[in-house]
Amino acid sequence: MRTTRIRTTVLAATTAALALTLTACGGSDGSGDNASKSGAGKRVATTEGSKGSGATATTETSETGDSVTAAGGEQGTSGSSAGKAAPARAAATQPCKGDEISYSVLHRFPAEQGEHLLITATNADAKSCWVTSYPSVMLGNTSMVLPHASKDAPGGTTRITVKPGGKVYSAVALFTDSDKTHTSTDLSIALRDQTGDTGPGAGTGAFDGKGVPSEFTWSDAEVTNWNTTKPYNF
Repeated sequence: MRTTRIRTTVLAATTAALALTLTACGGSDGSGDNASKSGAGKRVATTEGSKGSGATATTETSETGDSVTAAGGEQGTSGSSAGKAAPARAAATQPCKGDEISYSVLHRFPAEQGEHLLITATNADAKSCWVTSYPSVMLGNTSMVLPHASKDAPGGTTRITVKPGGKVYSAVALFTDSDKTHTSTDLSIALRDQTGDTGPGAGTGAFDGKGVPSEFTWSDAEVTNWNTTKPYNF
């Protein structure tokens, strides 16, 4: 009886061990398939994500509205774009320096109320540029820079973009309020930047409506801001 019990116990233990072994093998196969499929999904998603970021994340819109591709670390791994240099970003509009601007001065309403010198500045360059504030003006052979017009809008910090061939306007209001007057046909004009600094000056003459040099007289004078329309256009 003792021998029978031992054999029965051994047989039961062997059967249990075999069942555990089979169960473990079956569980490993099932979970292995799921893990493999899960891992493959992650790899595919990562690859597609890299392609997506390489095509869109390095693309921005330039000021001209054109699509500009910036150089990026992932860009060189793309077969369609490998070896291609990114186009340069569109340059921002620069301030007018003065040498690209041509001036004309029209003497309006001589010896009448509202007498002024209408300054027309034309961008003779092939690129747009901007002006701000009011021009720095000296009349005749004087060395005094005229002040900003007291009745003009304050500030004058707005940038006005002047396209190639475009025009902006300013005016020198002339006053003869005293016996101490000056007379000339010439003046000097220069641009100011946003800090108030003055660039190189350009000498020019004043002309009447027929293109004839026009003599103007003043005891005091002041200058208006640059405008896209003609000041004192009455």
